[in-house]
Amino acid sequence: MADHSDNVESKSESLIDKIVEKIHDHDSSSSGSDSETEGSLKEKVFRLFGRERPVHHVFGGGKPADLFLWRNKKISAGVLTGATVIWVFFELLECHLLTFVSRSLILSLGLLFLWSNAHTFIYKSPPRIPEVQLPADPFLEFASTLRAEINCGFALLRDIATGRDLKKFITAIAGLWVLSIVGSWCNFLTLFYINFVLLHTVPVLYEKYEDKIDPLAEKALIEFKKHYAVFEEKVLSKIPKGPLKGKKA
Repeated sequence: MADHSDNVESKSESLIDKIVEKIHDHDSSSSGSDSETEGSLKEKVFRLFGRERPVHHVFGGGKPADLFLWRNKKISAGVLTGATVIWVFFELLECHLLTFVSRSLILSLGLLFLWSNAHTFIYKSPPRIPEVQLPADPFLEFASTLRAEINCGFALLRDIATGRDLKKFITAIAGLWVLSIVGSWCNFLTLFYINFVLLHTVPVLYEKYEDKIDPLAEKALIEFKKHYAVFEEKVLSKIPKGPLKGKKA
């Protein structure tokens, strides 16, 4: 009888263990499916310009990113204030940059020349003018980067000029037309200052309110694609395309 009771108890314990294992397996599978669902939802979140990284990483993640995103408010505010003072000085006071630089150099060279020749009469040591030598590596790196960007620009212009991509052609024409209108409103210094202010305001505002801006941008993009599809069907499809590349022999 004792052996029979022991067998019954062992069978009941094994049955309970199987039930517990099934419950654990079901929980793990449901949690895994939930995590996969959350991951798929996260992948489906729309980000402006197809961005997959944080805004700080898009700007390089270094000191320029800290400056534009106001990680240090004192430095960012100081730089923006300095740019505003320079713009007010040259634009509102109607002081030309080349004239200002030339007269500043004339004044500096005149003072240094007089001090260098009159130090024996005023019993003071002559001025110590440091030797300025610019390192070559930063300029070579900048020139290499600029060369690559210019080559990419030339390649893009060539593709547009050949007429193989009508969408790029229309986009380039529209961009140049808008740029010509903006250029007629203000001079280069004012345009540079406006871009500088935008770099110090738009990214930080977008980073702060990106969860509200991205859905609106997604809706606007969907509407634009609808209108562009209608325009392409009624207008662009009827325009003959440029010559294709020659076939390989």
